Amino acid sequence: MTVRAVAERAGVNVRTVYRHFATERDLRAAVLHRLRKEVGIDLSDLRLEDVAGITARLLGYVSTFPIAPRTPRDPNVAAANRVQREALRRAVAGPAESWPAADRVVAASVLDVLWSVVSYERLVTDWELEPKEAITAITWVIGLVEDAIREGRRPSP
Repeated sequence: MTVRAVAERAGVNVRTVYRHFATERDLRAAVLHRLRKEVGIDLSDLRLEDVAGITARLLGYVSTFPIAPRTPRDPNVAAANRVQREALRRAVAGPAESWPAADRVVAASVLDVLWSVVSYERLVTDWELEPKEAITAITWVIGLVEDAIREGRRPSP
């Protein structure tokens, strides 16, 4: 989110946005604060059993806004991503052959998110995990998903 993008979306001059927010950092902070307020998220007393519900509320709210790719897709990267997606779909298909197709896609897509470089980078940079710790964390959760698939625990009820 940039001041320029906000100004363009709002149909105003960049200076108008800067009159309300001194920096892009201030703009982002205001957006995040408003998002938590509109969704009704209070993280001060977060409990483990609250995480899934809060996540569902937050992402349900966010899903009401359009999503556009952040950067133009490189054709080579897009092709590699397609190959990766198809490999994951095939890997899930056998053990989950009795599942509805939508559940197989969800399981494969979660594995795709977990093994992505973005997930690894977030653990290393935002959570300050050592690289080996980040790899352990990611492969641990992949193992949990794999166990769920093999045990027939589908993502949808």
